[in-house]
Amino acid sequence: MDLFEYRAQKASAASKPLAERMRPKSLDEFIGQSHIVDQEGLIRKAIEKDRIFSMILWGPPGCGKTTLARLIAGETGSYFVHFSAVLSGVKEIRSVIEDAKDQQKLYQKSTILFVDEIHRFNKAQQDAFLHHVESGLITLIGATTENPSFEVIPPLLSRCRLIILNALSSDNIAAIIDRSLKDSEKGLGKMSLVLDRDALSFLIRIAEGDARIALNNLEIAASLLIPETEPAENVATRHITLQVIETALQKKALLYDKSGEEHYNLISAFHKSLRGSDPDAAIYWLERMLMAGENPLYIARRMVRFASEDVGNADPYALGVALNAMEAFRFLGHPEGDLALTQAAVYLATAPKSNSIYISSKMVKKEIESSGSQPVPLHIRNAPTRLMKEIGYGKDYKYAHDYKEGFTPQNYLPEKLQGRFYYSPTDRGYEKIIKQRLEKWRNLKIKVAPS
Repeated sequence: MDLFEYRAQKASAASKPLAERMRPKSLDEFIGQSHIVDQEGLIRKAIEKDRIFSMILWGPPGCGKTTLARLIAGETGSYFVHFSAVLSGVKEIRSVIEDAKDQQKLYQKSTILFVDEIHRFNKAQQDAFLHHVESGLITLIGATTENPSFEVIPPLLSRCRLIILNALSSDNIAAIIDRSLKDSEKGLGKMSLVLDRDALSFLIRIAEGDARIALNNLEIAASLLIPETEPAENVATRHITLQVIETALQKKALLYDKSGEEHYNLISAFHKSLRGSDPDAAIYWLERMLMAGENPLYIARRMVRFASEDVGNADPYALGVALNAMEAFRFLGHPEGDLALTQAAVYLATAPKSNSIYISSKMVKKEIESSGSQPVPLHIRNAPTRLMKEIGYGKDYKYAHDYKEGFTPQNYLPEKLQGRFYYSPTDRGYEKIIKQRLEKWRNLKIKVAPS
Protein backbone atom coordinates (compact mmCIF):
# COMPACT_ATOMS: atom_id res chain seq x y z
CA MET A 1 0.00 0.00 0.00
CA ASP A 2 1.47 3.38 -1.03
CA LEU A 3 1.12 6.63 0.92
CA PHE A 4 -1.87 7.79 -1.11
CA GLU A 5 -3.77 4.54 -0.52
CA TYR A 6 -2.89 4.65 3.19
CA ARG A 7 -4.22 8.19 3.55
CA ALA A 8 -7.36 7.35 1.56
CA GLN A 9 -8.03 4.31 3.73
CA LYS A 10 -7.46 6.33 6.89
CA ALA A 11 -9.78 9.10 5.69
CA SER A 12 -12.44 6.52 4.80
CA ALA A 13 -12.26 4.97 8.25
CA ALA A 14 -12.49 8.39 9.92
CA SER A 15 -15.61 9.23 7.92
CA LYS A 16 -17.48 6.21 9.25
CA PRO A 17 -20.02 6.81 12.05
CA LEU A 18 -18.66 6.43 15.56
CA ALA A 19 -20.89 3.40 16.16
CA GLU A 20 -19.28 1.61 13.20
CA ARG A 21 -15.71 2.59 14.16
CA MET A 22 -16.18 1.36 17.73
CA ARG A 23 -17.34 -2.15 16.83
CA PRO A 24 -15.33 -4.62 18.95
CA LYS A 25 -12.56 -6.52 17.20
CA SER A 26 -12.58 -9.47 19.59
CA LEU A 27 -14.89 -11.15 22.10
CA ASP A 28 -12.79 -9.69 24.92
CA GLU A 29 -13.83 -6.20 23.76
CA PHE A 30 -17.50 -7.16 23.47
CA ILE A 31 -19.66 -5.49 26.13
CA GLY A 32 -22.89 -7.11 27.28
CA GLN A 33 -24.50 -10.53 26.65
CA SER A 34 -22.28 -12.10 29.29
CA HIS A 35 -24.49 -15.21 29.33
CA ILE A 36 -23.13 -16.21 25.91
CA VAL A 37 -19.71 -14.51 25.54
CA ASP A 38 -18.14 -14.91 28.99
CA GLN A 39 -15.55 -17.62 29.60
CA GLU A 40 -18.23 -20.25 30.14
CA GLY A 41 -20.63 -18.76 27.60
CA LEU A 42 -22.07 -20.82 24.75
CA ILE A 43 -20.65 -18.70 21.93
CA ARG A 44 -17.16 -18.45 23.40
CA LYS A 45 -17.04 -22.21 23.99
CA ALA A 46 -18.20 -22.90 20.44
CA ILE A 47 -15.47 -20.65 19.05
CA GLU A 48 -12.76 -22.15 21.25
CA LYS A 49 -13.72 -25.66 20.12
CA ASP A 50 -14.18 -24.50 16.51
CA ARG A 51 -17.68 -25.95 16.47
CA ILE A 52 -19.80 -23.06 15.23
CA PHE A 53 -23.42 -23.99 14.62
CA SER A 54 -26.25 -22.35 12.72
CA MET A 55 -28.16 -19.98 14.95
CA ILE A 56 -30.83 -17.33 15.11
CA LEU A 57 -29.83 -14.27 17.17
CA TRP A 58 -33.02 -12.76 18.61
CA GLY A 59 -32.78 -9.45 20.40
CA PRO A 60 -33.68 -5.76 20.33
CA PRO A 61 -31.91 -3.23 18.07
CA GLY A 62 -28.35 -2.26 19.02
CA CYS A 63 -27.72 -5.19 21.37
CA GLY A 64 -24.80 -6.59 19.33
CA LYS A 65 -26.26 -9.13 16.88
CA THR A 66 -24.30 -7.98 13.82
CA THR A 67 -21.12 -7.41 15.80
CA LEU A 68 -21.36 -10.88 17.33
CA ALA A 69 -21.78 -12.50 13.92
CA ARG A 70 -18.71 -10.70 12.58
CA LEU A 71 -16.65 -11.71 15.61
CA ILE A 72 -17.66 -15.35 15.20
CA ALA A 73 -16.51 -15.28 11.59
CA GLY A 74 -13.27 -13.47 12.45
CA GLU A 75 -12.39 -15.73 15.36
CA THR A 76 -12.92 -18.88 13.26
CA GLY A 77 -11.33 -17.61 10.04
CA SER A 78 -14.44 -18.46 8.05
CA TYR A 79 -15.52 -16.84 4.81
CA PHE A 80 -18.09 -14.27 5.95
CA VAL A 81 -21.00 -13.04 3.86
CA HIS A 82 -23.23 -10.23 5.17
CA PHE A 83 -26.66 -10.56 3.64
CA SER A 84 -29.55 -8.10 4.05
CA ALA A 85 -33.02 -9.59 3.90
CA VAL A 86 -34.34 -6.16 2.96
CA LEU A 87 -32.27 -5.85 -0.23
CA SER A 88 -31.80 -9.45 -1.34
CA GLY A 89 -33.87 -12.28 -2.80
CA VAL A 90 -33.61 -15.89 -3.96
CA LYS A 91 -31.31 -14.94 -6.86
CA GLU A 92 -28.75 -13.47 -4.47
CA ILE A 93 -29.10 -16.48 -2.17
CA ARG A 94 -28.17 -18.81 -5.03
CA SER A 95 -25.13 -16.68 -5.81
CA VAL A 96 -24.01 -16.93 -2.18
CA ILE A 97 -24.44 -20.71 -2.26
CA GLU A 98 -22.22 -20.95 -5.37
CA ASP A 99 -19.57 -18.79 -3.65
CA ALA A 100 -19.75 -21.06 -0.60
CA LYS A 101 -19.11 -24.10 -2.80
CA ASP A 102 -16.05 -22.39 -4.32
CA GLN A 103 -14.71 -21.44 -0.89
CA GLN A 104 -15.07 -25.02 0.28
CA LYS A 105 -13.59 -26.55 -2.87
CA LEU A 106 -10.74 -24.14 -3.59
CA TYR A 107 -9.72 -22.88 -0.15
CA GLN A 108 -11.18 -25.46 2.28
CA LYS A 109 -12.92 -22.59 4.06
CA SER A 110 -16.35 -22.83 5.59
CA THR A 111 -18.87 -20.05 4.92
CA ILE A 112 -20.76 -18.14 7.57
CA LEU A 113 -23.79 -16.48 6.06
CA PHE A 114 -25.11 -13.67 8.22
CA VAL A 115 -28.67 -12.69 7.32
CA ASP A 116 -29.69 -9.41 8.89
CA GLU A 117 -33.43 -9.00 9.55
CA ILE A 118 -34.12 -12.59 8.53
CA HIS A 119 -37.76 -12.14 9.54
CA ARG A 120 -38.23 -10.08 6.36
CA PHE A 121 -37.59 -13.12 4.17
CA ASN A 122 -40.72 -14.86 2.89
CA LYS A 123 -41.22 -18.63 3.08
CA ALA A 124 -39.71 -19.32 -0.34
CA GLN A 125 -36.59 -17.33 0.48
CA GLN A 126 -36.16 -19.08 3.82
CA ASP A 127 -36.73 -22.45 2.15
CA ALA A 128 -33.76 -21.74 -0.11
CA PHE A 129 -31.41 -22.07 2.89
CA LEU A 130 -32.72 -25.36 4.24
CA HIS A 131 -30.75 -27.95 2.30
CA HIS A 132 -27.47 -26.04 2.51
CA VAL A 133 -27.77 -25.47 6.26
CA GLU A 134 -28.55 -29.15 6.77
CA SER A 135 -25.67 -30.30 4.54
CA GLY A 136 -23.24 -28.02 6.37
CA LEU A 137 -22.26 -26.06 3.27
CA ILE A 138 -23.14 -22.86 5.08
CA THR A 139 -23.41 -21.93 8.73
CA LEU A 140 -26.39 -19.64 8.94
CA ILE A 141 -26.50 -16.83 11.48
CA GLY A 142 -29.80 -15.01 11.25
CA ALA A 143 -30.54 -11.84 13.19
CA THR A 144 -34.02 -10.66 14.05
CA THR A 145 -35.81 -8.27 16.38
CA GLU A 146 -39.06 -10.21 15.93
CA ASN A 147 -40.15 -13.42 17.65
CA PRO A 148 -38.65 -16.25 15.52
CA SER A 149 -41.57 -18.52 16.45
CA PHE A 150 -43.77 -16.39 14.22
CA GLU A 151 -41.30 -15.02 11.68
CA VAL A 152 -38.96 -17.96 10.87
CA ILE A 153 -40.37 -21.08 9.22
CA PRO A 154 -40.31 -24.15 11.55
CA PRO A 155 -38.02 -26.31 9.33
CA LEU A 156 -35.35 -23.61 9.32
CA LEU A 157 -35.81 -22.79 12.99
CA SER A 158 -35.40 -26.47 13.88
CA ARG A 159 -32.01 -26.52 12.13
CA CYS A 160 -30.74 -23.52 14.06
CA ARG A 161 -30.14 -22.86 17.72
CA LEU A 162 -32.04 -19.90 19.10
CA ILE A 163 -29.78 -17.45 20.96
CA ILE A 164 -31.61 -14.75 22.90
CA LEU A 165 -29.80 -11.43 23.34
CA ASN A 166 -30.93 -8.84 25.86
CA ALA A 167 -31.13 -5.08 25.59
CA LEU A 168 -27.88 -3.65 26.92
CA SER A 169 -28.02 -2.55 30.54
CA SER A 170 -27.34 1.00 31.71
CA ASP A 171 -23.90 -0.13 32.90
CA ASN A 172 -23.20 -1.65 29.47
CA ILE A 173 -24.14 1.58 27.67
CA ALA A 174 -22.07 3.62 30.14
CA ALA A 175 -19.04 1.39 29.50
CA ILE A 176 -19.43 1.71 25.71
CA ILE A 177 -19.68 5.50 25.94
CA ASP A 178 -16.66 5.67 28.24
CA ARG A 179 -14.57 3.55 25.89
CA SER A 180 -15.52 5.80 22.96
CA LEU A 181 -14.46 8.93 24.84
CA LYS A 182 -11.08 7.42 25.74
CA ASP A 183 -10.19 5.65 22.48
CA SER A 184 -7.87 7.98 20.53
CA GLU A 185 -7.60 5.72 17.49
CA LYS A 186 -11.21 4.83 16.68
CA GLY A 187 -13.16 6.97 19.12
CA LEU A 188 -13.23 10.54 20.38
CA GLY A 189 -10.15 10.34 22.59
CA LYS A 190 -8.26 13.09 20.72
CA MET A 191 -11.07 15.56 21.34
CA SER A 192 -10.41 15.81 25.10
CA LEU A 193 -14.11 15.52 25.93
CA VAL A 194 -15.55 15.15 29.40
CA LEU A 195 -19.16 13.98 29.72
CA ASP A 196 -21.04 15.40 32.70
CA ARG A 197 -22.85 12.89 34.90
CA ASP A 198 -26.38 14.15 34.19
CA ALA A 199 -25.60 14.24 30.46
CA LEU A 200 -24.41 10.63 30.66
CA SER A 201 -27.60 9.59 32.47
CA PHE A 202 -29.70 11.25 29.78
CA LEU A 203 -27.76 9.56 26.96
CA ILE A 204 -28.18 6.18 28.64
CA ARG A 205 -31.89 6.68 29.19
CA ILE A 206 -32.83 7.71 25.66
CA ALA A 207 -30.64 4.97 24.16
CA GLU A 208 -33.06 2.36 25.58
CA GLY A 209 -30.38 -0.33 25.59
CA ASP A 210 -29.30 0.41 22.01
CA ALA A 211 -25.54 0.99 21.71
CA ARG A 212 -25.86 2.41 18.20
CA ILE A 213 -28.27 5.14 19.36
CA ALA A 214 -26.03 5.99 22.32
CA LEU A 215 -22.93 6.43 20.15
CA ASN A 216 -24.75 8.30 17.40
CA ASN A 217 -26.13 10.77 19.95
CA LEU A 218 -22.72 11.17 21.58
CA GLU A 219 -21.13 11.90 18.20
CA ILE A 220 -23.73 14.56 17.38
CA ALA A 221 -23.16 16.26 20.75
CA ALA A 222 -19.38 16.18 20.28
CA SER A 223 -19.70 17.80 16.86
CA LEU A 224 -21.41 20.82 18.45
CA LEU A 225 -18.45 21.45 20.74
CA ILE A 226 -15.73 21.14 18.12
CA PRO A 227 -16.24 22.78 14.71
CA GLU A 228 -15.21 20.68 11.71
CA THR A 229 -12.74 23.42 10.65
CA GLU A 230 -10.83 23.22 13.91
CA PRO A 231 -8.41 20.29 14.46
CA ALA A 232 -9.72 18.24 17.37
CA GLU A 233 -6.28 17.85 18.98
CA ASN A 234 -5.93 21.64 19.25
CA VAL A 235 -9.02 21.97 21.43
CA ALA A 236 -8.74 22.21 25.19
CA THR A 237 -10.83 19.97 27.38
CA ARG A 238 -14.52 20.58 26.75
CA HIS A 239 -17.49 19.42 28.83
CA ILE A 240 -20.48 17.79 27.22
CA THR A 241 -23.21 19.11 29.47
CA LEU A 242 -26.86 18.16 29.64
CA GLN A 243 -27.68 21.39 27.83
CA VAL A 244 -25.36 20.40 24.97
CA ILE A 245 -27.07 17.02 24.70
CA GLU A 246 -30.52 18.63 24.70
CA THR A 247 -29.45 21.08 22.00
CA ALA A 248 -27.90 18.33 19.88
CA LEU A 249 -30.89 16.01 20.09
CA GLN A 250 -33.61 18.67 20.27
CA LYS A 251 -35.07 16.84 23.25
CA LYS A 252 -35.58 18.04 26.80
CA ALA A 253 -34.42 15.83 29.65
CA LEU A 254 -37.66 15.53 31.58
CA LEU A 255 -37.63 14.07 35.07
CA TYR A 256 -37.95 10.36 34.43
CA ASP A 257 -36.12 7.23 35.46
CA LYS A 258 -37.25 4.23 33.48
CA SER A 259 -36.07 1.81 36.13
CA GLY A 260 -37.06 3.88 39.15
CA GLU A 261 -40.08 5.29 40.95
CA GLU A 262 -41.01 7.93 38.38
CA HIS A 263 -41.43 5.25 35.72
CA TYR A 264 -44.04 3.48 37.82
CA ASN A 265 -45.65 6.73 38.93
CA LEU A 266 -46.29 7.86 35.36
CA ILE A 267 -47.56 4.55 34.02
CA SER A 268 -49.81 4.28 37.09
CA ALA A 269 -51.18 7.77 36.47
CA PHE A 270 -51.81 6.87 32.83
CA HIS A 271 -53.55 3.59 33.65
CA LYS A 272 -55.75 5.15 36.33
CA SER A 273 -56.68 8.03 34.03
CA LEU A 274 -57.85 5.54 31.41
CA ARG A 275 -59.80 3.58 34.02
CA GLY A 276 -61.30 6.80 35.34
CA SER A 277 -62.55 7.75 31.84
CA ASP A 278 -60.50 10.96 31.71
CA PRO A 279 -59.09 11.31 28.17
CA ASP A 280 -57.45 14.67 28.95
CA ALA A 281 -55.39 13.26 31.79
CA ALA A 282 -54.66 10.08 29.82
CA ILE A 283 -53.11 11.89 26.86
CA TYR A 284 -51.21 14.22 29.20
CA TRP A 285 -49.50 11.31 30.99
CA LEU A 286 -48.99 9.53 27.67
CA GLU A 287 -47.19 12.53 26.21
CA ARG A 288 -45.14 12.96 29.39
CA MET A 289 -43.82 9.43 28.98
CA LEU A 290 -43.15 9.77 25.25
CA MET A 291 -41.29 13.06 25.64
CA ALA A 292 -39.22 11.62 28.46
CA GLY A 293 -38.02 8.75 26.29
CA GLU A 294 -40.22 5.86 27.42
CA ASN A 295 -40.39 2.94 25.01
CA PRO A 296 -43.64 3.55 23.06
CA LEU A 297 -44.21 -0.18 22.63
CA TYR A 298 -44.20 -0.58 26.41
CA ILE A 299 -47.05 1.95 26.59
CA ALA A 300 -48.83 0.18 23.74
CA ARG A 301 -48.57 -3.17 25.53
CA ARG A 302 -50.07 -1.63 28.65
CA MET A 303 -53.01 -0.34 26.61
CA VAL A 304 -53.58 -3.78 25.08
CA ARG A 305 -53.69 -5.24 28.57
CA PHE A 306 -55.99 -2.43 29.72
CA ALA A 307 -58.41 -3.16 26.86
CA SER A 308 -59.02 -6.65 28.27
CA GLU A 309 -58.65 -5.91 31.98
CA ASP A 310 -60.65 -2.68 32.34
CA VAL A 311 -62.86 -2.47 29.22
CA GLY A 312 -63.40 -6.11 28.32
CA ASN A 313 -66.65 -6.96 26.59
CA ALA A 314 -68.26 -3.67 27.56
CA ASP A 315 -66.64 -2.62 24.26
CA PRO A 316 -65.25 -5.62 22.34
CA TYR A 317 -63.68 -3.27 19.78
CA ALA A 318 -61.33 -1.79 22.39
CA LEU A 319 -58.84 -4.67 22.15
CA GLY A 320 -58.67 -4.31 18.37
CA VAL A 321 -58.12 -0.56 18.67
CA ALA A 322 -55.23 -1.09 21.10
CA LEU A 323 -53.63 -3.80 18.94
CA ASN A 324 -54.02 -1.71 15.79
CA ALA A 325 -52.36 1.24 17.53
CA MET A 326 -49.40 -0.94 18.47
CA GLU A 327 -49.03 -2.24 14.92
CA ALA A 328 -49.43 1.27 13.50
CA PHE A 329 -46.56 2.42 15.70
CA ARG A 330 -44.40 -0.52 14.59
CA PHE A 331 -45.10 0.47 10.98
CA LEU A 332 -44.65 4.24 11.30
CA GLY A 333 -42.17 4.53 14.14
CA HIS A 334 -41.49 7.70 16.11
CA PRO A 335 -42.78 10.40 15.88
CA GLU A 336 -45.40 9.60 13.21
CA GLY A 337 -46.73 6.61 15.11
CA ASP A 338 -47.23 8.54 18.36
CA LEU A 339 -50.60 9.79 17.17
CA ALA A 340 -51.92 6.24 16.86
CA LEU A 341 -51.13 5.71 20.54
CA THR A 342 -52.91 8.93 21.44
CA GLN A 343 -55.97 7.87 19.42
CA ALA A 344 -56.08 4.53 21.23
CA ALA A 345 -55.69 6.21 24.62
CA VAL A 346 -58.66 8.51 23.95
CA TYR A 347 -60.75 5.56 22.74
CA LEU A 348 -59.96 3.47 25.82
CA ALA A 349 -60.58 6.37 28.19
CA THR A 350 -64.02 7.07 26.70
CA ALA A 351 -65.09 3.42 26.31
CA PRO A 352 -67.56 1.82 28.74
CA LYS A 353 -65.66 -0.03 31.46
CA SER A 354 -65.91 -3.56 32.82
CA ASN A 355 -63.43 -5.72 34.70
CA SER A 356 -65.66 -8.81 34.44
CA ILE A 357 -63.15 -10.64 32.21
CA TYR A 358 -60.36 -9.93 34.71
CA ILE A 359 -62.47 -11.08 37.67
CA SER A 360 -63.69 -14.25 35.93
CA SER A 361 -60.11 -15.16 34.98
CA LYS A 362 -58.99 -14.86 38.61
CA MET A 363 -61.96 -16.93 39.79
CA VAL A 364 -61.24 -19.74 37.31
CA LYS A 365 -57.55 -19.85 38.27
CA LYS A 366 -58.54 -20.09 41.92
CA GLU A 367 -61.04 -22.85 41.08
CA ILE A 368 -58.46 -24.91 39.21
CA GLU A 369 -55.95 -24.54 42.05
CA SER A 370 -58.64 -25.70 44.48
CA SER A 371 -60.31 -28.53 42.57
CA GLY A 372 -57.39 -29.73 40.47
CA SER A 373 -57.62 -31.27 36.99
CA GLN A 374 -61.22 -32.40 36.65
CA PRO A 375 -61.96 -34.88 33.82
CA VAL A 376 -63.63 -33.72 30.62
CA PRO A 377 -67.27 -34.96 30.47
CA LEU A 378 -67.65 -37.92 28.10
CA HIS A 379 -70.32 -36.30 25.93
CA ILE A 380 -68.02 -33.42 24.85
CA ARG A 381 -64.93 -35.53 24.25
CA ASN A 382 -63.75 -36.04 20.69
CA ALA A 383 -64.31 -39.57 19.34
CA PRO A 384 -62.11 -40.12 16.27
CA THR A 385 -61.94 -43.95 16.70
CA ARG A 386 -64.53 -46.71 17.08
CA LEU A 387 -63.10 -47.72 20.47
CA MET A 388 -63.62 -44.23 21.81
CA LYS A 389 -67.23 -44.24 20.60
CA GLU A 390 -67.84 -47.65 22.21
CA ILE A 391 -66.69 -46.43 25.62
CA GLY A 392 -68.94 -43.39 25.47
CA TYR A 393 -66.86 -40.61 24.00
CA GLY A 394 -69.21 -38.07 22.39
CA LYS A 395 -72.36 -39.96 23.37
CA ASP A 396 -75.50 -37.80 23.65
CA TYR A 397 -73.65 -34.68 22.54
CA LYS A 398 -76.08 -32.09 21.17
CA TYR A 399 -74.90 -30.09 18.16
CA ALA A 400 -75.99 -26.53 18.96
CA HIS A 401 -76.64 -25.55 15.35
CA ASP A 402 -79.36 -28.20 15.08
CA TYR A 403 -81.52 -26.30 17.55
CA LYS A 404 -83.53 -23.10 17.43
CA GLU A 405 -81.39 -19.97 17.91
CA GLY A 406 -78.27 -22.14 17.87
CA PHE A 407 -78.63 -23.10 21.52
CA THR A 408 -79.76 -26.07 23.58
CA PRO A 409 -79.25 -26.64 27.32
CA GLN A 410 -76.20 -28.82 27.86
CA ASN A 411 -73.47 -29.09 30.49
CA TYR A 412 -69.90 -28.32 29.45
CA LEU A 413 -68.14 -28.07 32.81
CA PRO A 414 -66.72 -31.09 34.66
CA GLU A 415 -69.34 -32.96 36.68
CA LYS A 416 -68.16 -31.64 40.05
CA LEU A 417 -68.29 -28.04 38.82
CA GLN A 418 -71.69 -28.07 37.11
CA GLY A 419 -73.84 -25.10 38.00
CA ARG A 420 -70.85 -22.82 38.68
CA PHE A 421 -70.79 -19.35 37.11
CA TYR A 422 -67.53 -17.43 36.76
CA TYR A 423 -68.35 -14.69 34.29
CA SER A 424 -70.72 -11.97 35.52
CA PRO A 425 -71.21 -9.26 32.87
CA THR A 426 -72.18 -5.75 33.88
CA ASP A 427 -74.99 -3.55 32.57
CA ARG A 428 -72.47 -1.29 30.79
CA GLY A 429 -71.93 -1.10 27.05
CA TYR A 430 -72.12 -4.27 25.00
CA GLU A 431 -71.95 -6.39 28.17
CA LYS A 432 -75.58 -5.44 28.82
CA ILE A 433 -76.54 -7.44 25.71
CA ILE A 434 -74.26 -10.31 26.76
CA LYS A 435 -75.86 -10.31 30.21
CA GLN A 436 -79.36 -10.62 28.75
CA ARG A 437 -78.30 -13.58 26.58
CA LEU A 438 -76.54 -15.34 29.42
CA GLU A 439 -79.47 -14.92 31.81
CA LYS A 440 -81.79 -16.54 29.25
CA TRP A 441 -79.39 -19.42 28.51
CA ARG A 442 -78.52 -20.04 32.16
CA ASN A 443 -82.19 -20.12 33.15
CA LEU A 444 -82.84 -22.76 30.48
CA LYS A 445 -79.95 -24.84 31.86
CA ILE A 446 -81.34 -24.58 35.38
CA LYS A 447 -84.77 -25.80 34.23
CA VAL A 448 -83.39 -28.98 32.63
CA ALA A 449 -80.74 -29.70 35.26
CA PRO A 450 -81.30 -32.91 37.26
CA SER A 451 -82.64 -32.20 40.77
